[in-house]
Amino acid sequence: MSQSQQQPALSKCPGCEEPPVAGDLFCGACGYDLSAVPARPGDRPTMAITVPPAAPEAAGAEAVRWPAAAETDSSDVPAPVHRPSDLPGTDSGGRPLSEQEQEQEQVQEQVQEPGTPVGSGPVGSAPGPEPLGRPEPSAAAVRHDDRADPDAAEHSGDFALAAPDPRTAEHAAAAAAPAAGGKVCVACRSGRVDPDGYCENCGHAQPRERDHMEQELDAVAAVSDRGLRHHRNEDSFAVSSTALPDGSPAVVAIVCDGVSSASRPDEASAAAANAANESLLESLPRGTHPQQAMHEAIVAASEAVNALAQEPAGAMEHDAHRHQNAPACTLVGAVMAGELLIVGWVGDSRVYWVPQDRSRPTARLTEDDSWAAQMVAAGLMNEAEAYADERAHAITGWLGADAYELEPHTAAFKPDRPGLVVVCTDGLWNYAESAEEMAAAVPADAQEHPLRGAQVLVGHALDGGGHDNVTVALLPFAVRPQGAGSACETV
Repeated sequence: MSQSQQQPALSKCPGCEEPPVAGDLFCGACGYDLSAVPARPGDRPTMAITVPPAAPEAAGAEAVRWPAAAETDSSDVPAPVHRPSDLPGTDSGGRPLSEQEQEQEQVQEQVQEPGTPVGSGPVGSAPGPEPLGRPEPSAAAVRHDDRADPDAAEHSGDFALAAPDPRTAEHAAAAAAPAAGGKVCVACRSGRVDPDGYCENCGHAQPRERDHMEQELDAVAAVSDRGLRHHRNEDSFAVSSTALPDGSPAVVAIVCDGVSSASRPDEASAAAANAANESLLESLPRGTHPQQAMHEAIVAASEAVNALAQEPAGAMEHDAHRHQNAPACTLVGAVMAGELLIVGWVGDSRVYWVPQDRSRPTARLTEDDSWAAQMVAAGLMNEAEAYADERAHAITGWLGADAYELEPHTAAFKPDRPGLVVVCTDGLWNYAESAEEMAAAVPADAQEHPLRGAQVLVGHALDGGGHDNVTVALLPFAVRPQGAGSACETV
C-alpha cells in the first residue's frame, strides 16, 4: 500500500502568522494552502568545530615575531590599534597580561610628567590602565569643522572630510559653471541659465541682452536702456564710422524706437537700425552726398521693416489680426562727414545741438511727426498746450507696412563752432524737452567722454521716472572757428 508523508503540525500560518485550526488544509484568515508547506527536514546532529590546541612552546625557543601591521586598510583609513589589555589571555610571547598592564602604567607615568596637561602628548599615545571593556573617550576632542588650514590634516592625523566644505561649495559651483560654457544666474550666482532665459536652480528670469546696451567708438557713443516700466527694450541703435573717398572720416549714429502698439516692435527697431547703418556704410565711401545717402538709408530701413510683415504661409492662423498691425518704428540719424552735419528722421525721435560753449544758444534740429507738432504748425495750439494734450505723442509718420506714405526728412548743417550732437528717442526728451533743458542735462565733459555723457543722460531719464525705453547717442563735433553763422538746408 502506498504511504503518504504526514503533514507537519504548524503553530502559525506562514502567510498571516495566525494559529491555524487543527486539521484545516487552508488558513481560515488568509486562505494560505497549509498543505503546500514543505516537510521539516530530518534532524541532523550538530558537528562541533574545534581548533586544535597550540603546541606548547619548546624550552628555549625564540619568541614569536608578529608581522608589522599596515598603517592603513584598503580604504586608506588608519587601521584601529588594539592594546593587549583589551583582550584576556596571554600575549604572543606567552607572558600573562598582568605584566603588560604594568608596562603600560610605566609608559603612562613617563608621558604625563608633573605639570603636563592631559592630552598634550602625541596622538595615539598609550593611556594608563583601565578596566576591560569599552575605552574612555579622549579628554581633548578633535574638531573637523573649524580647521583654519585645510592642508594641516595631513600632519595632524585628522580624517579628511568626505564632502566639500559647504562654505566654499557655492563659490566653487559658481566658478565651475562658466567653465561649462553656460551663463550663470544673476540671482543665485550658481545655477545655469536655460535657453529660455530662466535659471535651472532658482527659476529666476534673466535680464535680456537688449535690456541695457552700450557701445563706444572713437568719435561716437550710444546707450540704450529698457527703462523702469516696460517689460522689454523696444529701442535699438547702430553707431559706426567709415571714410569718404578723400580719406576724411565719416561718423554715423542711428536711433530707432519701436511702436509699442504694433506687433514685434523690438524686431522692427533692430531691423531699421541695421539696414540704415549698412546703407550709409555702403554709399558714403562711394562718394554719395551725405544728405542723399541719409535719404537712401531711411528708404532701406523702411523696406527692412516692411519685410517683417511678410509672414510665410500659415503664419496668420494663430494671429488673425497681425496683417492689420504690422511691425513699425521711428528712426532718427546723424552723419558727420567733413564739415557737414546731416540729420534725417521719420517719427518723433529727435536731434539736439549743444555747443561746447554753453553760453551759445542750443537748438533742436528735427521736427516731430506727431499730432502735437501738427497742431502747432497749423496754429491751432501753442506748444505748451499741444504737448499737454493726451494725444500729443500720437505719431503721424513711421516706418512700417501700414504707414500712410513714407516721407523721409533730411537736413544739412555746417556748424561754425565745436559742440555735441544728441540723437535720442522720446524716452529721454520727455524729461528734457526743450533745447535748454537738454543742454542742462548734458554733463560738461560729454565732449571729451561721450560714453559717460550718454550714461548720465540715460540716468537722468531713469531718475525722472523711466516710463519709456531710453536711447541716446552722442557725437562730438570738432571744427575750427570760421566766423559766425551756419549753413542749413532742409528737404
